[in-house]
Amino acid sequence: MKLDWSPADWELDFSFIRASGPGGQNVNKVSSAVHLRFDIRRSTLPPLIKERLLALSDQRITNEGVIVIKAQESRSQEQNRADAVARLVELVQAVAHTPKARRATKPTYGSKQRRLEGKSLRSGIKAGRAKPTTD
Repeated sequence: MKLDWSPADWELDFSFIRASGPGGQNVNKVSSAVHLRFDIRRSTLPPLIKERLLALSDQRITNEGVIVIKAQESRSQEQNRADAVARLVELVQAVAHTPKARRATKPTYGSKQRRLEGKSLRSGIKAGRAKPTTD
């Protein structure tokens, strides 16, 4: 199932924090990292997608059904914000994709014959390596 979805502004809750890691004065002074919070139950997603998201065992999903994504790659607050939204959309797209059902098939008669022929050829090669018996 292909889902063309992008979250509405009211569904996203952004909070800006200081990024961790190296970066010197920029990291210490500027709140460029973004926490994106997305409540699955209140969203406009189809019920099937909501169920699949809530069933995921992903550490970004809280027990209350809220997805929390932290983006801090860039020094720009806007880039981090866009990155967080892109990762949210990617997560929803991954859940929306249903894998094609596998149908069990039987090997053909010819493929069985080729396999057995190969096995007997191999056993003949290995039998030829054995020490000759003295009768």
